[in-house]
Order: sequence, then structure tokens, then C-alpha cells
Amino acid sequence: MPAGRDTRARFLRTTGQHASIEPDAFTEGSYVLSIGGAEQSHVNLLRPEEIFYEYLRRIGHLVDLAAPAGEPVRALHLGAGALTLARYIQATRPGSAQYAVELERELLDFVLRQLPLPEGTDLHTVTGDARDSLARVDPELRFDVVILDIFSGPEAPAHLACSAFYREIRDRLSPGGVLIVNVGDEPGLTLVRSQVAAMREAMADVAAFAEAGMFEGRHPGNVILAGTQTPWPRDWTAELTARGPHPAKVLAGLDLDPFAG
Repeated sequence: MPAGRDTRARFLRTTGQHASIEPDAFTEGSYVLSIGGAEQSHVNLLRPEEIFYEYLRRIGHLVDLAAPAGEPVRALHLGAGALTLARYIQATRPGSAQYAVELERELLDFVLRQLPLPEGTDLHTVTGDARDSLARVDPELRFDVVILDIFSGPEAPAHLACSAFYREIRDRLSPGGVLIVNVGDEPGLTLVRSQVAAMREAMADVAAFAEAGMFEGRHPGNVILAGTQTPWPRDWTAELTARGPHPAKVLAGLDLDPFAG
């Protein structure tokens, strides 16, 4: 822990699981958040601009493209975890205004106490269900980036994994704002397919970004979906593919049609 703190655990009353934060033995200044014994987030306090988990790095690349480099953005995180992406945005876009929604109040308190945010971070936290909380965030605010990171398997909450919720998020986007959704799924990609279809009903265009082999549907993993309010920029496909992590693949337009189940 920072400042010589001991490793600690916290009971999460909403889910009945335990959260723990332990040092990463391989990377100085880094820590791993686990929930229910499963690694959930990785934080590098010394270099928050460096993201360890591949799916979070892909989300970071999309955030990079959402506005000119270094320009502050207003970001909404639906699902906070260890606030890895909030730290990344502060490091790469100082002065950004950010909001984080987390179901577990104990988790937010635990993370913020054990892994303090970088100095100058402008972060507002909200505790509660992602859809209910969206309506509670100042209705006058519009966001340049909304990151939804709560789907961790095929049994996603029906009231969140639907086009109605995506339309509600779309209405909170600023002109040109981007919706980014992390979908953790099992072989067959049933949830990915349903979310491509649901997002297409709400957004002008949708693209999928993942490790190339994920699209074969043979193993579990994460696919990042990006919804835009204009046609998908072709140069984003080339940029994201080049940035990796490799091997990387982006599907958009007709190439994504087979996944619109």
C-alpha cells in the first residue's frame, strides 16, 4: 500500500463479496484490486498513464481519439473499479471533469483511501445502480466520453444490456461524444452480439475492438464496443489497429454485421 500501508480487505455488503488490494510484485508502485478472489483492476500509481490490462488499454486508446490530444474532457464512468481509467484520463488530459458511478459504496471508499487519486483530479462519485444513477447526475451535463464497464459475463442485467439504456446514455453525450462499452463474454459471444444490436438501435454507428482471435468466438474474453453519433471514422480503425495491444482487430460497418445477433 502507499505510504507503507498494509494489505487490507473490505466486505462489500451489496454483493456479499470481499475486495482486497495487494501490491503487484512485478511492477513498482502498482497494485491489484481483487473482488471475490478474482483480479478486477490494476493500478500503477507511479505511472497512471500506463495501463496493464489489455482491454483497459483498448478503452484508453478510444478515449485518446475522442478529443484532440491533451484536451480536457468530461467523462462519465459507469462502473468504477479501481478508477484505472479515471487516473489515465487525468494523466493524459489534465483538467478533465469526471464522474464515477459504482454500485458498492464500500468499494469506492476502500479504493479512494488505499489508492489515492493523482493530485488535481476532479472526480465526483455517485453510489448506486448505473441506470438509476445516470438520471441522478446533473441532467444539464453532457459528456464527451461515457465508459460502461459492468458486463462480466453472459448474465448481464437486462435493464442495462438494452437499447433503451443506450438511448438514455446517448442523450447525455455532447456533440461528437463517444459511448464505450466493455463486454466480457463467454465463447460464442452471445452477449457481444446482443449488445452490438442494442447499441445500433441507439447510436449512429458502432464498432468492435478486441484481440483478433476474440472474434472467432472460441474463448472467453473482452470485446470493446464503441458507439458514435456520426459514421465511424475510417482513420480510427487504422489508428486503433496500429496501437494494439497486438494482434488487434476492429470491425465496423458491414464487417460487424455478423455480430449484430
